[in-house]
Amino acid sequence: MPRKVEFAVWLPQAGLEPAALIERAALAEKLGYHSFWIADHMWTPDLPEIGFSECLALLSAIAARTERIRIGTLVICNSFRNPALLAKSLTTIDWISNGRLEAGLGAGWAEEEYRAYGYEFPSMAARLRQLEEGLQILKLMFTKERVNFRGRHYTVANAVNNPKPVQKPHPPITLGGSGEKVMLRLVAQYADRWNCPRGDYLKIDAKLAALRKHCLEVGRDFATITVSEQVVICIGSDRDQVESGWHALEAQWKGSPEHQQFLSTAIKGTPPEVIARLRERVAKGITLFTILFSDFTALGMMELFAREVMPAFALG
Repeated sequence: MPRKVEFAVWLPQAGLEPAALIERAALAEKLGYHSFWIADHMWTPDLPEIGFSECLALLSAIAARTERIRIGTLVICNSFRNPALLAKSLTTIDWISNGRLEAGLGAGWAEEEYRAYGYEFPSMAARLRQLEEGLQILKLMFTKERVNFRGRHYTVANAVNNPKPVQKPHPPITLGGSGEKVMLRLVAQYADRWNCPRGDYLKIDAKLAALRKHCLEVGRDFATITVSEQVVICIGSDRDQVESGWHALEAQWKGSPEHQQFLSTAIKGTPPEVIARLRERVAKGITLFTILFSDFTALGMMELFAREVMPAFALG
């Protein structure tokens, strides 16, 4: 049976005070979005002077001010927190939200942030090994009464995490990243969802083939893994509105390699055009879209999408 297609709002904290982000989450809930996701950074790349709230503290506040919408992190940097303490924090948020937490994690990539906050910045291979140990500890802390773990990077000795998460056996775990040799193996072994990041939709056939192979090797049913995509959407009620919004986005992101990755797979168009583009992605196996609307802190695109696009997928 095909999975239901869901839509989420991904809104990094850049330039928005916590109260404004909480208001956006409440509106997303009212409009019927599946989930609301925030980022885990110290600041916005290239714009350190703009305010940026800490991820877990903000997520707790959103959990307390909403009732139905699921709330997630896209993604937590594994390096920034001890994995046993992270399990405790995420469990607490799962309780505050009455079982609505989505736990998104990644290996970390922003060297400038690591250095600024006093973290070592090891090789990508080392960060992936750290992530794997972190995932092992996280799942143990979510499910076992007492946890003992001795790895190359982390050690836990007779650790207790009570109460356990509301969601059983634990909150859904999403992994962000697309390295075919290691990251997608970690998805096959530890995750409930794989999030296709930024420009990697252009290679999604190869990525999904690699993930299927890893699932076969570790004895995992590929069908038990859901696939999401982190995507920019520029939607307008007519062509002039679409083009105006797109030109503004290009001007704002000009010169940023990170943002150019988003633009390479962005969806722009009127509601019928956006629906058609999304259906192409659904045919690839994507069932959750974590959307950064190109008007960012404004509300128009989020409301238009909910009104004109989401019903098309609710009907199948």
